[in-house]
Amino acid sequence: MFQIVERKQLNEAVVMVKIHAPLIAKKVMPGQFIIFRLDEFGERVPLTVADYDREGGTITLIFQIVGNTTRQFSQLKAGDSILDLVGPLGVPTKLPEGTKSVCVIGGGVGCAIAYPQAKHLHELGIQVDTIVGFRNKDIVILEEEFRACSDNLILCTDDGSYGMHGFVTNALQEQLEQGKKYDVVIAIGPVPMMKFVCKTTEPYQIQTIVSLNPVMVDGTGMCGGCRVTVGGKIRYACVDGPDFDGHQVDFDELMRRNGTYREQESHVCNLKKGVR
Repeated sequence: MFQIVERKQLNEAVVMVKIHAPLIAKKVMPGQFIIFRLDEFGERVPLTVADYDREGGTITLIFQIVGNTTRQFSQLKAGDSILDLVGPLGVPTKLPEGTKSVCVIGGGVGCAIAYPQAKHLHELGIQVDTIVGFRNKDIVILEEEFRACSDNLILCTDDGSYGMHGFVTNALQEQLEQGKKYDVVIAIGPVPMMKFVCKTTEPYQIQTIVSLNPVMVDGTGMCGGCRVTVGGKIRYACVDGPDFDGHQVDFDELMRRNGTYREQESHVCNLKKGVR
């Protein structure tokens, strides 16, 4: 069993939990993920580790309430425990030798994954520009945390209710047109966002790393559910990723595959309400 030591509601639909998992905390690196199961009847759900405390033996998970399992998870409190926590899984983020300047881009709840990247790079002494985007001011998360680990933070909202009015790609394009030089861009968020970040960086020939989120079952490479096409070849996000060269990813295929079970995922079970 893995005990929750802290729980915090970041906005109406996003929750942060800090869990005591010393073995994972000792080894995990930015870019890696875990798979959790609430109880013996629960489904296996992958989540990228948002932060870790090696000395305290804890890892931080940030997730959006989108289904029954995440809804149940969000209702747990400090002191409660979950049954299974497997990790660290996946390959840590790798940067080219000599990297001096990185732009980290996060979209929506994907900012929870972008944050450990920015924090780690900042600790290494690399210059970090961070661009984060949200639909509106009400759902902004981790602003102060990003400010603490960024040399330059640009916060965007789609509706202009906070920060820059526009998308993260608008802010990135503006930075590049002003002459900003980045060795690497790391983009994490909705698939369409990552696709258009890559389209923005491609003319500038900037290496762009994306963290992919295909349908995943076992997380060990056996089921094949998380396959993605990268550079014309099949790769598996759980063991080959989740980070990949964004200029090589078939994003259109990824979006189609991620929508395969949309109807089932949106189904609401009425059995508990007494409906037969």
